[in-house]
Amino acid sequence: MSEAVQPKKTLDCIGLYCPEPLFQTREQIDSIAVGDILEVLSDDPAAEEDLKRFAKRTGNELLAFENREGKLRFLIKKMK
Repeated sequence: MSEAVQPKKTLDCIGLYCPEPLFQTREQIDSIAVGDILEVLSDDPAAEEDLKRFAKRTGNELLAFENREGKLRFLIKKMK
């Protein structure tokens, strides 16, 4: 993944399980400006599908997703 992308805010959801990562992501995406990037870290296996679906449903862009030994990292760009 390109390290050139600099998130405006990082949300650490390590140790939190469904639905908490989704709720916190929704709250944090509302707190940043259009065009800014939110980095979300999670170790909840359900977060992969939940956050990918959230980004698509809300019209935001999932710039990157990586899974390193169960540690999930999402970069979500606020589009509106």
